[in-house]
Formats: sequence, structure tokens, C-alpha cells
Amino acid sequence: MPELPEVETTTRGLAPHITGQTIKAVNIHQPQLRWPIPDELKHLAGEVSGEIIRRAKYMLWQFPAGSVVMHLGMSGTMRVVGENTPLKKHDHFEVVFANGTSFRLNDPRRFGAILWQPKGETLEIISSLGPEPLDDDFNGDYLHQKLSKRKGAIKNAIMTNAVVVGVGNIYASESLFLSGIHPKRAANRISLKRCQLLAENIKQVLLQAIEKGGTTLKDFTQTDGSPGYFAQQLNVYGREGDNCLKCGSTILNITLGQRSSFYCPQCQR
Repeated sequence: MPELPEVETTTRGLAPHITGQTIKAVNIHQPQLRWPIPDELKHLAGEVSGEIIRRAKYMLWQFPAGSVVMHLGMSGTMRVVGENTPLKKHDHFEVVFANGTSFRLNDPRRFGAILWQPKGETLEIISSLGPEPLDDDFNGDYLHQKLSKRKGAIKNAIMTNAVVVGVGNIYASESLFLSGIHPKRAANRISLKRCQLLAENIKQVLLQAIEKGGTTLKDFTQTDGSPGYFAQQLNVYGREGDNCLKCGSTILNITLGQRSSFYCPQCQR
């Protein structure tokens, strides 16, 4: 599933192509995604689109009357192409602009989302989210306080949206490695000092991934069709059986919360 850096990369890639464009038509080719695409989006025809911003793994495409809330799901990709470009299989949602281009969501597995959030309202899936990991509100003091009553594994805790948004499996594994924390360690047993280190490493790993264009995943490409490149710099994720780049020990893989969790048994305690 695309994680925060992939969504941020997609948001930045789309922005110059869709912001300020007049909408000629909205076409819903397949309404049944994770939730049904609301038919009322067709009423955006004639509107001028505002900016597009990211909140967690959601993209909020803003209009005078509200926002189109979009999620890539497991396999979604977004493109801006000429409006006469033939539709691809799984092109489920399309916004045609007056300048002759077309925004399209392609989602083979249909786990993505296109929803409408009226101005002045907040959808529950947005209102329940915790702080952004790159904001000042997310720091070691905050993290230590949020973890104080959580007895479960630290890796699962930092992947919980109510604690902090957007720290998916890859970046959780990498941040814990840099912080020297075993992924199974109880969240409430992480000291304030180590929480401060972990919060800083989460920021560092995510910022580096955004700079590099997101992590290369089988189903993810940027809006220009090129893959991300951060995967070339991963320390532990996907490296089971390889030598640790820091100490030479063998990288191990355990399952936590039905997710593969890669770690170094020597560096992470």
C-alpha cells in the first residue's frame, strides 16, 4: 500500500496540473470502490478547482463548496493525460478539464476512495486522525505520553493513526532500526529519551523518502510514471537473511499485527 511519502509525492506531482483548472465534466466509470463514489461529484462541472493537500494518506482536493477526499488504496495510481487518451482498464474516476486534459484514478483492486466532504464538515475518517508526523506537534514528549498506557508492541503503536498518521510498515521498520528499538518491545516501556530519538527518526526517514520520491512498491509509480527510489536505501525492510549494514548480523523477520517486521537482533533491543 502506498504510504505517506508516496501520497505526498503524488499530491505534489498532481498539484501543478489540476490546481486552478476549470472542470468540464466528471465521469464515474465504476462507482464501487472501498465506498461508493457519490454521484453528486458530477455537479463540480463548471467549477474551478482549488489546491490539493495531503492529510495522512488522504488527498483533499479543495473546491468552494467542499473537498474531494481521495485515497489510493492498495494499488491506486493517479494520472493527468490528454482527455482523448483511451481509458485504461480500471480507470474508475475521471475529471475532464477545459484545457483538454483529464485527471484519472486507476485502481485495479478497488480499495481506494473518492468521497465528498462538504465545506464546514469533516468526514469521520479524517476527524479521527492523529497528528502529522512532520508537524511540530509530533515530538518525543507527545509520543511518550501517548505510549504510556499502551502495552502492545511499539511497532504496532506507531502505525496506529490515533497516535500518529502515515507511519506505515516500511517506515516504521526503518525508524525503529535507526532508534535501536526492537519492534516487539512494549510501547509503554520506551523511555522519554528514546521516544525523542524515535520521533526524530520518524521525521528523518519520512523526509528522506519524500525527497527521493517515495519507496518503490510493486503497485506504485509517481504521477509521471517513474518509480520512487528510496527502496535502494532501506536498512532492514525486505532484507531478511541479509547482513545488517551496521553490525553485520543477520536481519530477521517476524509477524506483528499481520505485517512483516524486519529488524536486526543485535542493533535493536
